[in-house]
Amino acid sequence: MNKRIVSIGAGLMMVMTLLSGCGEDGYRPSAVILPNHIRNITLRPFTNRTQFFGLEEKLWLAVSREFIRDGRLPYVNDEKEADGIVIGEITRYIKEPISYDVNHVAEEYKIWILITLKFYDRANNVALWEEPNMEQIYRYFVETKPGGMTEEEAREIVWDLFARDIVKRTIDGFGTVMGASERRISSEKPKPAKKPFQVPPSPY
Repeated sequence: MNKRIVSIGAGLMMVMTLLSGCGEDGYRPSAVILPNHIRNITLRPFTNRTQFFGLEEKLWLAVSREFIRDGRLPYVNDEKEADGIVIGEITRYIKEPISYDVNHVAEEYKIWILITLKFYDRANNVALWEEPNMEQIYRYFVETKPGGMTEEEAREIVWDLFARDIVKRTIDGFGTVMGASERRISSEKPKPAKKPFQVPPSPY
């Protein structure tokens, strides 16, 4: 009888231990700490696969400012002086109306932007991680409505949101929860088989 009680007690302790490891926020991936030799960082200008000209420059400015403001890793402008290189591409920009006034004129829009992101260890010529579908979704009312804004003003908010997420992903390593589900990207083309890694040259 005593052995049974001890066994039940041990089982309860194991269950409590497992539950205690589950926070209110649920599962979070382990932090990916940057190697010690990554002492500074740079951000390559984004490429832009959408038909909307100039998005890449606005995003680059917001992210580079955020790296400088964060300050945990010195930011350098020259890739040849950088230990780590963040490389990104804007893959989608979708704007759609989501509500209308009584005259069937759109009064609220949603913009949805997807980017891919990679981080390269330049010294060892390896990719430390890749974030294929980092996204931001933002809703806003048109400027004629109270508290409304222009599309450009809404974009500026989105760039700032991306900037914080990209810095967090790079330095803290929790960005794997940011990617959009592949099921939502139904028209995405299959990716070709991976080739032996080489740091791609800058187009600039």
